Amino acid sequence: MFKLRAAYSGFSVDDLGKAKAFYSGILGLEVEDGQMDLRLKLPGGAAVFIYQKGDHKAASFTILNLVVSDIDEAVDELGRKGVRFERYEGEFGTDVKGIARGIAAGRGPDIAWFKDPAGNFISVVKEPS
Repeated sequence: MFKLRAAYSGFSVDDLGKAKAFYSGILGLEVEDGQMDLRLKLPGGAAVFIYQKGDHKAASFTILNLVVSDIDEAVDELGRKGVRFERYEGEFGTDVKGIARGIAAGRGPDIAWFKDPAGNFISVVKEPS
């Protein structure tokens, strides 16, 4: 069997400059420049590889979940920075702030989704205690 030395995840964007500005300036994450990529440093020490792809297609699923202690505060702060939250209807729909209140309903975390400049889905999430 092979032996792993490390592991990491990655995703594509259509513009590395816009991605760097968003992930560092708006989300406040540490971003390192690579030769032809970015390394997104996550709390806890993990890293994510971000690469530019000419025929980039935005992910139709959540590529990154950012765990927060106060989801309302996170949504308000990101909203002030220009982040627009997705709105969903139905049983697992969101409220007027864009937050799906799963904790109170007994259906998992409170979560709010938004997109990066390349259209990839990201969330802020408060997990049940």
